[in-house]
Amino acid sequence: MKNSKINFVLKIALAIILLQTLFYKFTASPESVYIFSKLNAEPLGRISSGIVELFTSFLLFFNRTKFYASVVILCTMLVALFSHIFVLGIEIMNDGGTLFILGCICFILSAYFSILYKDDFINNIHQLKTK
Repeated sequence: MKNSKINFVLKIALAIILLQTLFYKFTASPESVYIFSKLNAEPLGRISSGIVELFTSFLLFFNRTKFYASVVILCTMLVALFSHIFVLGIEIMNDGGTLFILGCICFILSAYFSILYKDDFINNIHQLKTK
């Protein structure tokens, strides 16, 4: 029971980090436009990544979709971290590396949830095979 409460708090933390960035992506803040322009993905990349993060933030809380949501977040954060390391740099527009750190936190949490919920995925596959 204690673990489930901790996991719920961690899910909320992950969702909050993802959701708070949406304001900047959907309002075309200068930082977001700068990032996605440098990646040659403005505006489509900015808006589509925002949509993905919006949906996965909610799907993380449903039993049938929590594994898939955590894997999608994991992949999204992997792309974001690679973008920081190889193209953007750790610090963007004097943010002190805040976006990179938040990306690392999301990556770690989504990796944890992907591993935690892998048995749910395996059970779903088993159920499909037996039908």
